[in-house]
This record gives sequence, structure tokens and C-alpha cells, in this order.
Amino acid sequence: MTPHPAVPSRRALLRALAAVPASAALLGEAPGLLGSALAAAPPNGSATRYTIVPFLNSNDGTVNVYQSDDATDFRLLRSSAYTPPANRIRDASVIRHTDGYYYVTYTTHTWQDPSTTIGFARSSDRVNWTFLYDYTVPIAGLSRAWAPEWFVDSDGSVHVIVSCSTTNDEWIFTPYLLRATNSALTAWSSPVVLSGIGANHIDTFIVKTGSTYHAFPKNETTKYIEYATASSLAGPYTIRRTGDWAGWGSYREGPALVQLDNGGWRMFFDGYGDGNYYYSDSRDTFATWTAPVALPAISGTARHFTVVKETVAGGPSLARNITRSFRSANYSTRYWEQQSSLLNLPVVTTSSTTAEKQAATFTVVAGLADGSGYSFRDAAGKYLRHWDFRARFDTDDGTSTFAKDATFFLRAGASSGSVRFESYNYPGYYLRHYAYQLRVERSDGTDLFRQDSSFVPVTAWA
Repeated sequence: MTPHPAVPSRRALLRALAAVPASAALLGEAPGLLGSALAAAPPNGSATRYTIVPFLNSNDGTVNVYQSDDATDFRLLRSSAYTPPANRIRDASVIRHTDGYYYVTYTTHTWQDPSTTIGFARSSDRVNWTFLYDYTVPIAGLSRAWAPEWFVDSDGSVHVIVSCSTTNDEWIFTPYLLRATNSALTAWSSPVVLSGIGANHIDTFIVKTGSTYHAFPKNETTKYIEYATASSLAGPYTIRRTGDWAGWGSYREGPALVQLDNGGWRMFFDGYGDGNYYYSDSRDTFATWTAPVALPAISGTARHFTVVKETVAGGPSLARNITRSFRSANYSTRYWEQQSSLLNLPVVTTSSTTAEKQAATFTVVAGLADGSGYSFRDAAGKYLRHWDFRARFDTDDGTSTFAKDATFFLRAGASSGSVRFESYNYPGYYLRHYAYQLRVERSDGTDLFRQDSSFVPVTAWA
């Protein structure tokens, strides 16, 4: 069988023509609030779930569905989950609406072809999708309608931001706002230009914090993702950051944001210039960002997506204010044990000394930085924290840095009965054993990493 050739970027032509400027039962989350999910770790017995519906680098005629509990390690839920009855599906944006259904809207044609419609489909379970309709965007002389992005405002109104160009200049895109005029999402208001962002911007993604709208458009001339704010959804927006202001580099597109359990924001974007898909985090309301990191497992496969965040039933559970020991999920005779202030993973048995058993026993308490998370205290009152990414026990010095270093979020483990501990202040990093030492390391998306970072809470040794 001849493999699919890689699908060319929808911006490939723009790059070539240098002369042309170029988401179980829900618990506690409001359906449809794209980019506005509450920031808190899920309660015991529940889990955070992130869902994405990207089209594929090898095939823009279908989409896969992936899910994750940490917005880092996405696992395939269903391949080729939705194929439209005609045309293509690119740049799929997904929400969960108040009627309980998941909806995607998407670009219906490749970049080579005129594209005056955006597509819509829905699903009750994120796995089985039904085509709804193709909507012709009512703009005079429309040439291309690309990258429709959902936005649900704090008043519950549902919108789509779509990048459009006209036949008099088919490669100059401007962001337009459509508002749903019925709850079935089948009728839309007349398109309104997002004031202040300006022409030759594409892939505009918006989130709202308080009374401020934050927009992230891609400047098609400079190839950088920019940042703008406004007090009204339609604008006028003021562009506040341009160029490589966030350190993401150029030839980046398709920004999509979601709020993490620790209150920070994560941006995903397509690094179409180098073939990778990246994420970057901000903890100061978009002022500064972490260095971009390629998304493990699906970078190079998935293209241009948005994220639905939900809290769902069936997650892991761990009681607080009790003593426990923690056994490695993949080395069944080895347990957490404090050795000279460091946390290691030696063999512990009934024949071990009393001191060794005591050193392998810990009190599970509410997280020092966030009570919805977890911290671990030894018999001397010292807390497990990461320092230079090594797991160790130190006396609480009362600083916010210590509290964050000593707080972990509970995630499901790789095997039944096991759990994983994600760093509070380094999302996507987990307590993981390597050479029988415990470290905090970034997930690489492999099964081995999941196994090495999975532990079984058991009756305390002492």
C-alpha cells in the first residue's frame, strides 16, 4: 500500500509566495466554557479530562480523538473518528455544549481551493460523530473561510471566530465573529469584524479572564503569534505584544489555550515550519511563558486542534491524613524510602529493619500550595519536595516556592490500583523512579514512563 503523503500546510503557499503578505458524567464544570474551565484539581474519585480532535499530518480528510488527564500525555481514543461526507476537515475546534453534545466546527477545504463554508458535526460520546451541515459564511466576495474557533462567553452565548479573505485579495485574512442565534447552533448572526486586530491575521483564539478578552492571532506577515486585549468581545482590541515576544519562535500557528488544574494557562500551537506541535505555559496571565516543548507522542501526527477540559467520574482516589507506603507499580518489591533526606526506591520486606520500615512510611496530607492536591510528610515532620528535580525531604520554610515544590496532583496510574503524582508547579512532570531514585521528570508519552511513574498506595510499613 502506498502511504499517504504528508498533507501540505495550509500556509505552504503563503510561505512560497514571499511577495504576497502573507472533550463520562460531568462533575462541576460548565459545559461549553471553552478556555474558561475552573482551575482546581478534581476531587477524590474524579479526574480531569482533556479532549482534542485534530486532523492528521498524513490525512486532512478525517480526525482522530485523543484524551489526556494532564494536557500533556494524550492517548488515542479513536482513530478516524469522523470523516465528513464531502470535502475535507481541517483545523477542527471542539466544545461541549449545554445540550450535552460535543460539537466540532472546521475548515472544509484544503488551502489550494476556494472555501466559503465551515463545517459542523456533533457527538454524544466524543467517539461517534454525526455530520450536521456546512455553513456558507455570508461575506460578499468571500474566497476562503478558515480555522473557525469556538468561543463561549461568560453569559453563555456561543460564538465562532473565523478567518476570512475575499476574492480581491484571497491571501489576506481578517478575523470575523459569528454569534449563534439559537441553542441548536444552526443559525448565526451576520459576521462582524473583530475590531483592532486588523487584516492579515489568522487563527485568532480568544479566552476571557474577569472582564478582559485576550486574543491570540497569528500575524501572517511576520509569522508570529501576537497578543491583544479588549473589554468587549468584538473589540476594539489593542495589540500588546508582537514579534517573538513569548519566545515561541516564528512559523507558529493555530494557538489554542486551556486553563490547567494549577490555575496556569497552557497554549498549544502548530510549529508548521519544523513539523512539531508545541505547548507552553503561563502562570502570570500571559505576561511570560515557558520555553516551548514538543507535545509527546502526537507531535508530528496531530495538526491544529482546540481542547475541551472536563471533570469526569471514575478517577483515582487517595485518602488524606493517614499513613501510607508506596510500592512501585512495575517493581513490586520496591517502595518509596527516605535515605539521607533523598527519596529512593529500595527493596522493603517483612525482614527489613524497623528503621527501614519507618523510612518507608509517610503521612498523606492536603497539598501545601493547593488543598486539592497532595503533600507527603515523614515521621520527623519534613515534606517531600523536588529540588533540582530530585525528590527529597526538607523542613517547610514557609515560602510559596517550598509549598509549590511539595505539592502534587493525583493522576491515574498505568495499572489497576496505581496512581501517579504530577508536580504542581511543573505541569507534565511526574515523580518517577530512575536507577531506583525518585525524580521529577517531564512525561515523554511512553508506556515505560507511565509505568515508572506509577505507584500503589498500600498499608504503611510502620
